[in-house]
Amino acid sequence: MNTGINQIILPNNKNPIRVLFIITQSELGGAQRFISQLLPNLSKNNFELTVATGRDGKEELQSLLPANTKYINTKNLRRNPNLLSDILSLFEIKKIIKQLSPDVLFLNSSKAGFIGSLSARLLKPKQRQPKVIYRIGGWTFNDPWPLWKKILYRWLEKISAKWKDYIIVNNKHDYDQAIKFGIKPRKKVELIYNGIDPYKLDFLEKDEAKIRLYEKLPPSEKHGSFLHKGLLIGTIANFYPAKGLEYLIDAFSSIQSPTANLIIIGDGQGRQDLESRIKNLGLENKVFLAGHILNGHKYLKAFDIFVLPSVKEGFPWSLLEAMSAKLAVVATSVGAIPEIIEDGKNGFLAQPANAQSLAKAIKELYSNEDMRREFGIQAHQTIIHKFSLNKMVEQTKEILQKGFLC
Repeated sequence: MNTGINQIILPNNKNPIRVLFIITQSELGGAQRFISQLLPNLSKNNFELTVATGRDGKEELQSLLPANTKYINTKNLRRNPNLLSDILSLFEIKKIIKQLSPDVLFLNSSKAGFIGSLSARLLKPKQRQPKVIYRIGGWTFNDPWPLWKKILYRWLEKISAKWKDYIIVNNKHDYDQAIKFGIKPRKKVELIYNGIDPYKLDFLEKDEAKIRLYEKLPPSEKHGSFLHKGLLIGTIANFYPAKGLEYLIDAFSSIQSPTANLIIIGDGQGRQDLESRIKNLGLENKVFLAGHILNGHKYLKAFDIFVLPSVKEGFPWSLLEAMSAKLAVVATSVGAIPEIIEDGKNGFLAQPANAQSLAKAIKELYSNEDMRREFGIQAHQTIIHKFSLNKMVEQTKEILQKGFLC
């Protein structure tokens, strides 16, 4: 008899394990990239997969899922806090769990983690209780927020951890914080690094990537041309405060080169602030905001230097992709980045929220072609030997299958 949510009912060993993935939004970011990498590598004979996303985004994730994956676009789950929507999404997700009766509830991102695990908690004792796995790509309480808000989100993570069986983090910094702050699930906190297969990424070659990328620019950004001028510095990031893009623009403004250009692939609510910053610094013909581009990684080889200026990160997929493209990289020392970049060997580390530190590293690479080439080679080797897709998939499958007859 099932008397509590700790009990797991084993599926028949002849049937696949039913897994319900819940994610706050469908627009591509770190959590969506993880799902798009993981699901094609889960055998349909062993797993029956359903993905439920929130209402925000362009439903890009759906196009990257395997054909045998069921997809649900929820009506109420959304990224930004909204009391009414959050309450409605709680009962909507509870209804979905009840209808699908999954063996595993796999939650991605902070909002989905809290609401999803609470929905499972509210199931009646006689209803089938799923195993709850929560994967966090970077603790929300590390975002650039006021102290009271950081403490609030840390408290919410600690309380809701008791409703989860496993918590997966993707870097040692977040793992250590879970231990330090008492974020303790029913079973265990697991560390699984993100992984990627560099040979499956469909990069365009450099000249073609530049031409195609220029063609992708919105009309308002075609105010200059980087096709035949100097080196191109670039990044891929959503326009969120945590991405620190203002520091990259400030750092670029200090580079004294008439042929240097900066392009940022991405979009978001921070666009207007970035546009104002670019105008105030007189960089309208030097800095390009390319907007959102699906499969933006394809254009990475257009860049000579890739910069990730984040003030908060988990384990950034864009950095793995840039390293897979053999780019010289500069990234801030936050989240898992110091576990990926060995300063001065396969890239440069800069201080977060520090335009001068970014500028110093960029200038050193900008003036040294041999260093750029060597960093790119070493970065590619790092991906192959340390952050393989196969390792990430196998470690995740092991947690999915724990407690089941497979």
